[in-house]
Amino acid sequence: MMSLTPISTLLLSLLFIFLHQSAVATSSLSANSDQLSAYDILQSYNFPAGLLPKGITQYDMDRETGQFHAYLDGTCSFSLEGSYQLKYKSKISGYISENKLTSLTGVSVKVLFLWLNIVEVTRNGDDIDFSVGIASASFPIDNFYECPQCGCGLDCVSGQVSKLRVKSLVSSI
Repeated sequence: MMSLTPISTLLLSLLFIFLHQSAVATSSLSANSDQLSAYDILQSYNFPAGLLPKGITQYDMDRETGQFHAYLDGTCSFSLEGSYQLKYKSKISGYISENKLTSLTGVSVKVLFLWLNIVEVTRNGDDIDFSVGIASASFPIDNFYECPQCGCGLDCVSGQVSKLRVKSLVSSI
């Protein structure tokens, strides 16, 4: 059996304390990360929380690539004045980076009689730009400070359809 010198005992004690404190710091960092909601994550990338409807039950995200998945209990749809109907599938996926959501799946908008997938969302200053691939529309950011609710959108008390202010519609055709 090897006996430890006072210096090696001290070094082992310091190493143990360091490893223990690192583990405590890491677990509290994980606990804080676990407490962030999908809405908090959106805001940390400079987006308003109202891009997602109320009711996101869970999400997962790869912070290195920005790939994310957000989940609702079921599909969610609502109308906004200006001929826009929105539909969210139970799983919303894509990639997030500062001011940009790309490769989106699970979100669509009805324009006239066609359902079009929203594939990209970009923040440009105080505007949010939505792209369906062949066209895009720009809206003031203050339209998205509040999260819409499935079924009734932004006005669930009076049942009136909320008015969405459009800044511009751009087509790439």
